[in-house]
Amino acid sequence: MEVAPSAWRDAQVVWDYQLMHHTPKRCSVGIGLGSHDLGVATHSARLYHDGLFPVVVFTGATSPTTAARFPRGEAVHYREHAMALGVPESAILVEPNAANTGQNVVFSREVLAAARLSVTSVLVVCKPYEERRSFATFRQLWPDVEVVCASEPVEFSDYVAGIGNAKLVIDMLTGAMQRVMLYPAKGFTIPQEVPAEVRAAFERLCAAGFVSRLIRS
Repeated sequence: MEVAPSAWRDAQVVWDYQLMHHTPKRCSVGIGLGSHDLGVATHSARLYHDGLFPVVVFTGATSPTTAARFPRGEAVHYREHAMALGVPESAILVEPNAANTGQNVVFSREVLAAARLSVTSVLVVCKPYEERRSFATFRQLWPDVEVVCASEPVEFSDYVAGIGNAKLVIDMLTGAMQRVMLYPAKGFTIPQEVPAEVRAAFERLCAAGFVSRLIRS
Protein backbone atom coordinates (compact mmCIF):
# COMPACT_ATOMS: atom_id res chain seq x y z
CA MET A 1 0.00 0.00 0.00
CA GLU A 2 1.33 3.41 -1.00
CA VAL A 3 1.42 5.77 2.00
CA ALA A 4 0.51 9.35 1.13
CA PRO A 5 2.65 12.18 2.53
CA SER A 6 -0.31 13.41 4.58
CA ALA A 7 -0.64 9.99 6.20
CA TRP A 8 3.07 9.98 7.05
CA ARG A 9 2.62 13.36 8.75
CA ASP A 10 -0.38 12.16 10.72
CA ALA A 11 1.41 8.97 11.73
CA GLN A 12 4.34 11.04 12.97
CA VAL A 13 1.97 13.09 15.16
CA VAL A 14 0.53 9.94 16.73
CA TRP A 15 3.99 8.36 17.08
CA ASP A 16 5.31 11.42 18.93
CA TYR A 17 2.33 11.37 21.30
CA GLN A 18 2.88 7.72 22.16
CA LEU A 19 6.41 8.34 23.44
CA MET A 20 6.47 9.02 27.19
CA HIS A 21 10.00 10.50 27.18
CA HIS A 22 10.84 8.89 30.50
CA THR A 23 14.47 8.95 31.57
CA PRO A 24 15.57 5.33 32.10
CA LYS A 25 16.55 4.69 35.71
CA ARG A 26 17.52 1.69 37.80
CA CYS A 27 14.43 -0.34 38.72
CA SER A 28 13.71 -3.52 40.64
CA VAL A 29 13.00 -5.44 37.43
CA GLY A 30 12.69 -5.02 33.70
CA ILE A 31 9.64 -6.34 31.86
CA GLY A 32 9.92 -6.81 28.11
CA LEU A 33 6.53 -6.93 26.42
CA GLY A 34 6.26 -9.51 23.67
CA SER A 35 5.35 -8.47 20.13
CA HIS A 36 6.45 -8.91 16.52
CA ASP A 37 9.40 -6.57 17.18
CA LEU A 38 12.61 -8.27 18.30
CA GLY A 39 13.99 -4.79 19.00
CA VAL A 40 12.21 -4.97 22.36
CA ALA A 41 14.47 -7.86 23.39
CA THR A 42 17.53 -6.09 21.96
CA HIS A 43 16.81 -2.94 23.96
CA SER A 44 16.06 -4.97 27.09
CA ALA A 45 19.48 -6.57 26.79
CA ARG A 46 21.08 -3.15 26.36
CA LEU A 47 19.36 -1.80 29.46
CA TYR A 48 20.38 -4.89 31.45
CA HIS A 49 24.02 -4.39 30.47
CA ASP A 50 23.68 -0.73 31.45
CA GLY A 51 22.82 -1.92 34.96
CA LEU A 52 19.23 -0.65 35.01
CA PHE A 53 17.73 -3.88 36.39
CA PRO A 54 19.10 -7.18 37.74
CA VAL A 55 16.33 -9.38 36.30
CA VAL A 56 14.12 -9.11 33.22
CA VAL A 57 10.80 -10.83 32.60
CA PHE A 58 9.94 -11.51 28.98
CA THR A 59 6.19 -11.90 28.63
CA GLY A 60 4.05 -12.96 25.70
CA ALA A 61 2.53 -15.97 23.94
CA THR A 62 1.83 -15.73 20.21
CA SER A 63 -0.65 -13.81 18.10
CA PRO A 64 -1.67 -13.93 14.44
CA THR A 65 1.05 -11.34 13.82
CA THR A 66 3.81 -13.28 15.58
CA ALA A 67 2.99 -16.98 15.21
CA ALA A 68 5.02 -17.45 12.03
CA ARG A 69 8.04 -15.48 13.23
CA PHE A 70 8.02 -16.69 16.86
CA PRO A 71 6.41 -20.15 16.71
CA ARG A 72 7.58 -21.08 20.23
CA GLY A 73 6.16 -17.89 21.69
CA GLU A 74 7.28 -14.28 21.88
CA ALA A 75 8.76 -14.54 25.38
CA VAL A 76 10.75 -17.66 24.54
CA HIS A 77 12.28 -16.10 21.42
CA TYR A 78 13.00 -12.87 23.30
CA ARG A 79 14.82 -14.88 25.97
CA GLU A 80 16.96 -16.64 23.39
CA HIS A 81 17.77 -13.36 21.65
CA ALA A 82 18.73 -11.65 24.92
CA MET A 83 20.97 -14.56 25.87
CA ALA A 84 22.67 -14.32 22.47
CA LEU A 85 23.36 -10.69 23.39
CA GLY A 86 25.04 -11.70 26.64
CA VAL A 87 22.26 -11.58 29.21
CA PRO A 88 22.80 -14.56 31.53
CA GLU A 89 20.09 -17.18 31.75
CA SER A 90 19.88 -16.62 35.49
CA ALA A 91 18.78 -13.02 34.93
CA ILE A 92 15.80 -13.92 32.72
CA LEU A 93 12.31 -15.04 33.69
CA VAL A 94 9.83 -16.16 31.04
CA GLU A 95 6.08 -15.62 31.13
CA PRO A 96 4.78 -17.50 28.06
CA ASN A 97 1.00 -17.15 28.31
CA ALA A 98 0.01 -13.47 28.09
CA ALA A 99 -2.14 -12.58 25.09
CA ASN A 100 -2.62 -8.86 25.78
CA THR A 101 -1.03 -6.04 27.75
CA GLY A 102 -3.24 -6.52 30.80
CA GLN A 103 -2.18 -10.15 30.98
CA ASN A 104 1.44 -9.07 30.50
CA VAL A 105 1.09 -7.13 33.75
CA VAL A 106 -0.88 -9.67 35.77
CA PHE A 107 1.04 -12.74 34.67
CA SER A 108 4.43 -11.04 35.09
CA ARG A 109 3.47 -10.11 38.66
CA GLU A 110 2.68 -13.77 39.30
CA VAL A 111 6.02 -14.90 37.88
CA LEU A 112 7.89 -12.37 39.99
CA ALA A 113 5.95 -13.34 43.11
CA ALA A 114 6.71 -17.01 42.50
CA ALA A 115 10.40 -16.11 42.23
CA ARG A 116 10.10 -14.26 45.57
CA LEU A 117 11.38 -11.02 44.09
CA SER A 118 10.46 -7.78 45.82
CA VAL A 119 9.32 -5.17 43.30
CA THR A 120 8.98 -1.45 43.99
CA SER A 121 9.66 -0.22 40.46
CA VAL A 122 9.47 -1.64 36.94
CA LEU A 123 11.22 -0.61 33.76
CA VAL A 124 8.76 -1.56 31.02
CA VAL A 125 10.39 -2.15 27.64
CA CYS A 126 8.05 -2.11 24.65
CA LYS A 127 7.64 -0.90 21.09
CA PRO A 128 7.95 2.90 20.77
CA TYR A 129 4.33 3.36 19.76
CA GLU A 130 3.12 1.29 22.73
CA GLU A 131 4.83 3.28 25.49
CA ARG A 132 1.79 5.33 26.48
CA ARG A 133 -0.68 2.44 26.56
CA SER A 134 1.82 0.22 28.38
CA PHE A 135 2.38 2.90 31.00
CA ALA A 136 -1.35 3.44 31.44
CA THR A 137 -1.99 -0.31 31.78
CA PHE A 138 0.73 -0.82 34.38
CA ARG A 139 -0.46 2.19 36.38
CA GLN A 140 -4.00 0.81 36.38
CA LEU A 141 -3.17 -2.79 37.24
CA TRP A 142 -0.07 -2.35 39.40
CA PRO A 143 -0.58 1.04 41.05
CA ASP A 144 1.75 0.52 43.99
CA VAL A 145 4.97 0.37 41.93
CA GLU A 146 6.81 3.09 40.08
CA VAL A 147 6.54 2.61 36.31
CA VAL A 148 9.18 3.79 33.86
CA CYS A 149 8.79 3.12 30.13
CA ALA A 150 11.57 2.61 27.61
CA SER A 151 11.78 1.67 23.96
CA GLU A 152 14.41 1.43 21.30
CA PRO A 153 15.55 5.02 20.54
CA VAL A 154 14.67 5.23 16.88
CA GLU A 155 12.99 7.74 14.59
CA PHE A 156 9.62 6.85 13.10
CA SER A 157 10.92 6.58 9.52
CA ASP A 158 13.82 4.38 10.60
CA TYR A 159 11.51 2.16 12.62
CA VAL A 160 9.25 1.64 9.61
CA ALA A 161 12.28 0.86 7.45
CA GLY A 162 13.49 -1.67 10.01
CA ILE A 163 10.13 -3.46 10.15
CA GLY A 164 9.83 -3.27 6.37
CA ASN A 165 6.07 -2.82 6.27
CA ALA A 166 4.70 0.72 6.53
CA LYS A 167 1.06 -0.40 6.39
CA LEU A 168 1.54 -2.80 9.30
CA VAL A 169 3.30 -0.22 11.46
CA ILE A 170 0.74 2.54 10.82
CA ASP A 171 -2.15 0.10 11.32
CA MET A 172 -0.69 -0.93 14.67
CA LEU A 173 0.06 2.68 15.59
CA THR A 174 -3.56 3.59 14.88
CA GLY A 175 -4.79 0.61 16.90
CA ALA A 176 -2.62 1.63 19.84
CA MET A 177 -4.00 5.15 19.68
CA GLN A 178 -7.59 3.93 19.69
CA ARG A 179 -6.94 1.85 22.79
CA VAL A 180 -5.43 4.81 24.64
CA MET A 181 -8.74 6.59 24.12
CA LEU A 182 -11.14 3.67 24.69
CA TYR A 183 -9.58 1.59 27.43
CA PRO A 184 -9.99 3.93 30.43
CA ALA A 185 -13.78 3.58 30.21
CA LYS A 186 -13.36 -0.21 30.28
CA GLY A 187 -11.15 -0.05 33.37
CA PHE A 188 -8.11 -1.39 31.51
CA THR A 189 -5.93 1.73 31.78
CA ILE A 190 -5.70 5.05 33.54
CA PRO A 191 -7.11 8.00 31.56
CA GLN A 192 -4.71 10.27 29.69
CA GLU A 193 -5.23 13.59 28.00
CA VAL A 194 -5.34 13.36 24.20
CA PRO A 195 -4.62 16.68 22.47
CA ALA A 196 -7.05 17.70 19.74
CA GLU A 197 -4.37 17.56 17.04
CA VAL A 198 -3.53 13.96 17.98
CA ARG A 199 -7.16 12.91 17.90
CA ALA A 200 -7.59 14.60 14.51
CA ALA A 201 -4.50 12.83 13.12
CA PHE A 202 -5.87 9.51 14.35
CA GLU A 203 -9.24 10.14 12.68
CA ARG A 204 -7.58 11.02 9.38
CA LEU A 205 -5.50 7.83 9.49
CA CYS A 206 -8.66 5.81 10.04
CA ALA A 207 -10.34 7.55 7.11
CA ALA A 208 -7.28 6.76 4.99
CA GLY A 209 -7.74 3.04 5.63
CA PHE A 210 -5.32 2.24 8.45
CA VAL A 211 -7.93 0.29 10.35
CA SER A 212 -6.95 -3.38 10.50
CA ARG A 213 -5.95 -3.16 14.18
CA LEU A 214 -8.96 -1.20 15.37
CA ILE A 215 -11.39 -2.65 17.88
CA ARG A 216 -14.72 -3.14 16.16
CA SER A 217 -17.78 -2.08 18.11
